[in-house]
Order: sequence, then C-alpha cells, then structure tokens
Amino acid sequence: MKHKHSGRNVAVAMLSASLVAAAPALAQDHAVAYTELAKKTLNPVADLASLPFQYNYDEKIGPTEDGKKSVLNIQPVIPFSLNQEWNLISRTIVPLIDQKDILPNGAADASGLGDIVQSLFFSPKKPTESGWIWGAGPVFLLPTASDDLLGSKKWGIGPTAVALKQEHGWTMGMLANHIWSFAGDSDRQDINATFLQPFLAFTTKTYTSFSVNTESTYDWTTEQWSVPVNFAVTQMFKIGQQIMTLQLGVRYWADSPTNGPSGIGYRLQLGFLFPK
Repeated sequence: MKHKHSGRNVAVAMLSASLVAAAPALAQDHAVAYTELAKKTLNPVADLASLPFQYNYDEKIGPTEDGKKSVLNIQPVIPFSLNQEWNLISRTIVPLIDQKDILPNGAADASGLGDIVQSLFFSPKKPTESGWIWGAGPVFLLPTASDDLLGSKKWGIGPTAVALKQEHGWTMGMLANHIWSFAGDSDRQDINATFLQPFLAFTTKTYTSFSVNTESTYDWTTEQWSVPVNFAVTQMFKIGQQIMTLQLGVRYWADSPTNGPSGIGYRLQLGFLFPK
C-alpha cells in the first residue's frame, strides 16, 4: 500500500510541474484579459460559460473499508443576462458514478448516472461598494439515477447562495445550500441536508491558482457530517483558440458518515472556458 501511494505522489508532482510549465503560453498574450478570466474561473456566479469535467476518487468505503468509488461530475455553467443589472447563472452537476466492493459479495456494486443537482443564481452584474460579489436562488435535486443504489429516488428543493470577495490575487467566500425532499419513493429516507463550501484561493501572475475548500454536508435526518477538505492547484492555458483549465487535487476526509469514505481522495478536473 505504501508503494501505491508513493507512485501517486510522483504522478501528482509531475502533473503539478506540467501545469506550471503551461502558463507562459498565456502570459505572453493579452495579460490583462487573462488575469480577469482567471479570476472568473474562481467565481461561481461569474458571467462566464464553462464546461468542467471533474473526476473524483475515494476509497476505504463500507463496513470492511474495501469499497472504492469514482464519480465523474459533468458541470456545465451557463450565464444569462436578464437586464442591465442582473444575471442568471445556471450551474448543473451531472454525476456518472462507479462504485465497487462497498458491501460483501458485490451487493452495492453499481455504475451509471446519479441524481442531478441544478442550481440557479440571480446575481448583480456589479459588486457591492465594498467589493463583495453575491448570488442567490433555488436549488433542485432531480431523481435521475439509473440504478436504485446510485440515487435517492427523491425530488428535492431548497435555497442556495454564494458570497465572495476578490482582491490582490486572493479569492475568499462561501457557497451554501439546503435541500429538502418533497416527493418521490415513500420507502426511501427523506432528504434534509445542508451543504457548506467555504473556499480560499490565490492566483499567481502566471494564472496558476492554489486553493483550499471543504465541501461539507450535514444530514439532519441521520445527524452525521461529511467533511472532505480539498487542496488543489489549477492552471489556465490555451490550446489553439480554446482556453482551458487543468486542476489536480487531493482531499482528506476529516469526517464522514457511517461506512463513508476515509483517508485520502483524489480529484482531476479539465475545464473548457467560453468567454464572450
């Protein structure tokens, strides 16, 4: 096991070096515009269309801690201009899940589509006088899972909001939502969950961002926390005319529900940016 983790660490170091090496291709061209674009990639309610593909891997799941879970989140972000003062930002999370060995004899093995989460943020086009950027609106849980083991079989709804500030290369803020189930399979557990994502990032002059956040969920029904702490490095770069981001991340599970993941998890994200 020690040798396995050592190999991953070498891969992390090599990819981190390649990310930083990609920066000069952007730094030599349109520096001011790219600086603003790099800031927008860290702003959940920026007026920027994007298509990230985010791969997450976790292990040590289940009563015997033999379980493994991979999730590819497809996360299109689409901004709409409502008028001269307001934008509507659509953020969608479409999870493709593969889980194995969580229960003995493969009882929980499954692959396919999970439940989709759809958030809509109404956000002012200009920051407040003190420099804060914010947005708020509804969030929806859609029971789209292709397998009963991959979803809740519940419809959910609730409020979501984000607030952040960007200055001197720093981005700091928090995104939060709460989802209650209101319909669906009566035999399945009701949903009553709060999601909290405080985040802090610093972006260099070569458009490399170093970030830390938690993507914590508190389940009010089971009274259990899920607290992964994520550390990531993200590089913005350009191939031809396409501007992209590549992120490599590692997380530590500070807390998780019964039979949830523990130890270290990994994240790799490739994003396509479509600035106006």
